[in-house]
Amino acid sequence: MIRKSIKKTTKHPKINKFLKKYNIPLEYFSANRKMVAKGVFLGIFIAFIPMPMQMAAVVALAPFTKFNIPIAIAMCWITNPFTMPPIYYIEYLTGSFVLGITPQPVELTLDWFSNNLSKIFIPLYTGALLYSIVGSIGGYFLVNWLWKKSVVKEKNYKN
Repeated sequence: MIRKSIKKTTKHPKINKFLKKYNIPLEYFSANRKMVAKGVFLGIFIAFIPMPMQMAAVVALAPFTKFNIPIAIAMCWITNPFTMPPIYYIEYLTGSFVLGITPQPVELTLDWFSNNLSKIFIPLYTGALLYSIVGSIGGYFLVNWLWKKSVVKEKNYKN
């Protein structure tokens, strides 16, 4: 169902007009299994890395590899202002555990972060890297599996 919706949306005349107007290659919006899976992979990978302008980072990767950019940008929204604090806190706790460091008690104030950034930086990014790798690989294989399952189900339904 989602597969058909994505394919239908990418063939909309307004999207084609937009792509032609700004000279954007059509393959960045193509909705085949590989392009969508790559978009999910890159979007989730960047979503779990604590950094500003995650969507800009996704677009900056476009010249180096081909993937579905709208899907990748949508995956960056996993970490939105409501989900960022718990996700980054879990990443910090995981990184502290992996490194064998006792985690600092965290306060959600700018003053606390500015005074303790050097103490939490390495555990936070260690945990972020772990979740980025595991989440993006898991998302990639999940999309491939669901896509193939959808195609098989559709073929069986027609027969």
